[in-house]
This record gives sequence, structure tokens and C-alpha cells, in this order.
Amino acid sequence: MSSRRDTALSRVFRPQWQFIANLIAPCCRYVTTGDMPSPRHDALIRLFRGRPQLAVEILRDLLGQDLPTTPLVRLESTTFNTRPSDAIEADLVLVMGPPADPAHAVIVEVQQDRSKDPRQLARYAAALWLLLGCGVTVLVVCPDARTAAHYARPIDSGLPGYRLRACVLGPDTIPVITDPQQAAAQPELAAMAVMVHGRDRKVVEAFTAGLTELPKGDAPQYYEHAYSMSAPEVRCLLEEIMTSTAWPVYSPFAREHYGRGMAEGEIKGRAEEAARLVLLVLATRGLDVPDDIRDRITACTDLARLESWAARAVTARTVHDLFSEADGEDS
Repeated sequence: MSSRRDTALSRVFRPQWQFIANLIAPCCRYVTTGDMPSPRHDALIRLFRGRPQLAVEILRDLLGQDLPTTPLVRLESTTFNTRPSDAIEADLVLVMGPPADPAHAVIVEVQQDRSKDPRQLARYAAALWLLLGCGVTVLVVCPDARTAAHYARPIDSGLPGYRLRACVLGPDTIPVITDPQQAAAQPELAAMAVMVHGRDRKVVEAFTAGLTELPKGDAPQYYEHAYSMSAPEVRCLLEEIMTSTAWPVYSPFAREHYGRGMAEGEIKGRAEEAARLVLLVLATRGLDVPDDIRDRITACTDLARLESWAARAVTARTVHDLFSEADGEDS
């Protein structure tokens, strides 16, 4: 009985720890050394991971690549082995077509400098081709023009007859988006436009205006992506424009208040789940719950107290056994 109780309680209260972890995680990525991810790198990867079709659209519509026509685009493991002791890990791997018969694969790499040996990209493509048995395209996203030019050159793999030419998305190929409607229709590209063209105020204005057309849950995410990817002066411009709008600001100087609201909403949700669990256990055991007791349980927002009530509900003889003297009359 104890193990069942612990399992039920863990399902209710485990999300609190996940929420705390989500709050802490962004703070752990702001110091970078060598190949360690940076906020800009992470934000770009989140854009592609959030909508895998984005890579296909960029390759086909912006870079003129001829790719198979299929609505099936899925994320694949970013780690693939050429032999047991030699793991290869790319930033992102997307596969087009059904799992049993892949039509094409896309490797997405974000490069902010020229530290990665281009031959490594050729190695990625060859390994994935061997693994899946389908064509492979390498898409390199470079916020810097010099880095983009570096990886746009044909890559001599060292294997006779095998040269790779990666598709490169850089400042010259990321469109300058100044139309709010286009920004709303292509929020990922609009966020990248802010990253590379954000010193043009019209680009930032179009992006922030386009956010108002997005679902409320999506707009903060795209704002944070653009903010993380942008230079300090562009961030200041984002904050300036966003503070002049009527809807909430989702920038670091407002994060404390926004985060507090998110935390309060999360705690309220966890309390409601815990209260439902208490009532469910009582109902399952056939105990009658008077209206005043039901109201007391559902009105309680103290998670620790609700956890205690849920534990007692498993063995309580009557609903009144839930409450101890320490609980008092107030919830």
C-alpha cells in the first residue's frame, strides 16, 4: 500500500521539480568555452527542433535544393556510430519519409566560428548515409558572414572522389523581414532576421508586431529566441520596442515578475491536482465527503499540507481523520 501511495504522490508532485529544473536550465548555458553551446547556438537549435519542417523549407525555398516531397519530417537521434568505439554527434538530424523507408536526411549544424574542421561535416554525411541508406544534405547555419563563406566552400573529405558542398544559411541568405504579416507567418525566419539584421529598426518592429498575431503561448518563446540570438545593441532595441507595447514584456528585466507569475500558476495547478488526488482516494475507499470538507480540500493551496492529506486518505477511517491539530481550521 505504501508503494502505491508513493507512486501516486510522485505523479502529482514530481512536476514541481521539473518546473524548478526548467527555471535553472537557462542559467547554465551562458558561459561557453571552445565547443560548448552558447545561448545563440541553443536558441537556433530550439527553432529547428520545435518545427523540423523549417529546415526543409529553408533548403527548398531559400537555398534552392531539390528535396523529396513528403509531409513526414521527424527528428532522429543526433548520435550515430560508425563503429562501437567511435560516436558521431551532430547538432540536429531530421529524416524525411516513413521510418521504414527514409527518403532523405538533413543534418543541421550551427557554427558561430571556424573551429570545426569542415571534413567533420563530410564525415557526418557519410556516416548517416551508411546508417539510413538515403541521400543526406548538410545545412550549416552561420550568423557570421566570414564563417558562412568558410563552410560554403567544397569540402575535400580526403576520400578520393568524395567532396561535400554543404548548404549554408548565413546573413546573405537570411531574408530582411520588414513586413509584420510575413513575420507572423514565418516567426522562425523573423527571429533569425532579428539576429543578423536587427540593427535595422524596421526588422525589429516587424518582428515584435508579428508576435501580436501569434498564439500567446508561442509569442514569448519566439521573443526569447530572438533575444538570446541577438547582439547587445539589438537586445536593447527589442526591450525598447517591447516596453512601448500593450502586451507583457518577456525580456530579462521583466523575467523576475513574469517568472513569479509562472511559478504561482504552476503551484496553483499542482495544488488542484493534489486536491483531486485526495478526493479520488477518499471516493475510491467509499468515504462520504461532506460539502464543507470538500470545499476545504479544494480551497487549499499548501502543497505540503495536501501531500499530508493524500497520505492520510489511504488509511483514514473517516474524512475527519485527514486533519491533524496542526492543520487548524484554516487551509
